[in-house]
Amino acid sequence: MRNFTQNPAYFQFTLFTDYGRLRYLFFTLCSLVYVMIISANMVIIVTILLEKSLHQPMYIFICCLTVNSLYGSAGFFPRFLADLLSGSHLISYTACFIQMYVIYTYASCEFTILGIMAYDRFVAICQPLHYHTKMTIRKTVILWGIAVTFSNFIIGYSICLTSELPICENKIPRIYCSNLALMKNSCGDTTHGDILGYVIFATTVFMPLLYVLYTYVRILIVCKKGSAEYLMVPSMNNPLIYGLKLPQIRAAVSRRFNIRTKFTLFTDYGRLRYLFFLLSLLIYMMIISANMVIIVTILLEKALHQPMYIFICCLSINSLYGSAGFFPRAVVNISCGDSTHGDIVGYFIIFSTVFIPLFFVIYSYIRILVVCKEAAPK
Repeated sequence: MRNFTQNPAYFQFTLFTDYGRLRYLFFTLCSLVYVMIISANMVIIVTILLEKSLHQPMYIFICCLTVNSLYGSAGFFPRFLADLLSGSHLISYTACFIQMYVIYTYASCEFTILGIMAYDRFVAICQPLHYHTKMTIRKTVILWGIAVTFSNFIIGYSICLTSELPICENKIPRIYCSNLALMKNSCGDTTHGDILGYVIFATTVFMPLLYVLYTYVRILIVCKKGSAEYLMVPSMNNPLIYGLKLPQIRAAVSRRFNIRTKFTLFTDYGRLRYLFFLLSLLIYMMIISANMVIIVTILLEKALHQPMYIFICCLSINSLYGSAGFFPRAVVNISCGDSTHGDIVGYFIIFSTVFIPLFFVIYSYIRILVVCKEAAPK
């Protein structure tokens, strides 16, 4: 019988710490990431749904992956953003289990769908004459339904087992609710849950990845001299890669938004230019906000008037200088369809070479703060 008196009403995330005014910077950056995830995935989804020529198994699976990405991000980012601004970092018992269910089903569906996509690619390349008989729309829907149903069932059963355990500790050393953390906080027998955890990992993570590896090996054997770029795209990459790489989706985006097929030059992108304009403007605002916070903090804090921090301040000023020479004109080019400066590929290169390293630097800085706080004398 479950003992309700042993279960806390709330759980506390202990990895969050007092970042002071920096929490507004972290909130802004993470909000921009969330907006970009939603915008990019919605472009892929709408394009595939509206373009009848893309109503084929491979593109349906890509659409499923992007929908799953929206589902998973919705289970993590809103709560995470709220915790960045909050001082308590508390989550209710019910909300914690709901978040666990969403995050774990998202991860499970991601791997199982990738496994099915590997089968689709294997049949298309290694058995092309049998592809249209083996991969029909009906079979595609059935495979997707099996993957989603199995993932939801096994994850739901695991979380139900955890909910029956008496929880004796309310502190979770995570930034989100974790089933493993709750089981460690339990004062009951977790043997059944541990075994089920291994089964879940084997069936929804290890086996799909093993099958993906197997199909890639088979494809490489069959296509020894084939396109290396197509074959070597890791299946674990973001589903947006499929949308950016596949010419069918790129051409469909062009038709749906009344733009030209070539994305490498500024041109009339039709309605899609508003999306590019918004993304570029958000990146520029993020660069300005992040660098201004660093500059103002170093200038106002006398304890930071040291060589290392002065160099950091110089880097931030240089970043503002460089971005001011590029982004304003680039944003105008996108909104007006002017092709006299640069190309759209450059924006994605800048995003991948500037924003992603910046994001990891901030993440490592947060980790250092946590470690230093724990190592500080009490």
